[in-house]
Amino acid sequence: MTNTLKSTLMGAACLGMFCAAIPAQAQEMSHMNHNSIQPETTLSISADAEVNAVPDMATISGGVISEAPTAEEALRQNSKDMEGVYNALKEAGIPEKDIQTSNFSLQPRYDYPEDGQRVLRGYTATNQVTAKITDMDNVGTVIDAMVSQGGNSFNGVNFSVEDPSDLLDEARRMAMKKAMERAELYAEVSGYSVARIVTINESTSYNPGPQPMMMVRAESDQGGRSKVSGGELTFTANVNVLFELEK
Repeated sequence: MTNTLKSTLMGAACLGMFCAAIPAQAQEMSHMNHNSIQPETTLSISADAEVNAVPDMATISGGVISEAPTAEEALRQNSKDMEGVYNALKEAGIPEKDIQTSNFSLQPRYDYPEDGQRVLRGYTATNQVTAKITDMDNVGTVIDAMVSQGGNSFNGVNFSVEDPSDLLDEARRMAMKKAMERAELYAEVSGYSVARIVTINESTSYNPGPQPMMMVRAESDQGGRSKVSGGELTFTANVNVLFELEK
């Protein structure tokens, strides 16, 4: 057999193998296309839901600001008044693990006369703590006790729910139910049906609502008690769901 004939036969054999492979490859590609999700058969829905709840925990932030001609005097006075604040919190039944120092500083204070030369006026010592209160009826009483024992600075009250898991889960259920109902509606109107859920993305948040203006009064018609109201908290869940539709 000549070299030319051998080359011709080998080329024909390779050509035959290549031709036999084409239908299998085409079949595989056809199968992939059949199972892939086409953009025109999907529906994206966004839905959210809210759940309201009464807070069961408050976090107060307050302490003492002391001013004195020297740093040593400012710290000494601040330490004395803060001891009273800590005693007031402990007497209110707040455990030590729920009391935490949030800010401690010692800063010089200056005057700036017209000649532009700054003059040291004294020092300011600041000590702030945050305390968690689980007895909501006791919030105003605790604030008054801190003031009576030397506290003169408050940054506000934050209300929360100690364990919001069930509330967020309820909001998730409601949001997901809304998304599925809307998907069924759009599918029905467009002549499709919902085949399956492709992806789910979610986000959650809570809104503490308007925080009360905290007014600490030495005397009032209510006998000097500060009034603090927790109101309601709003927990929100948002879902973005991609559905596959079919005829």
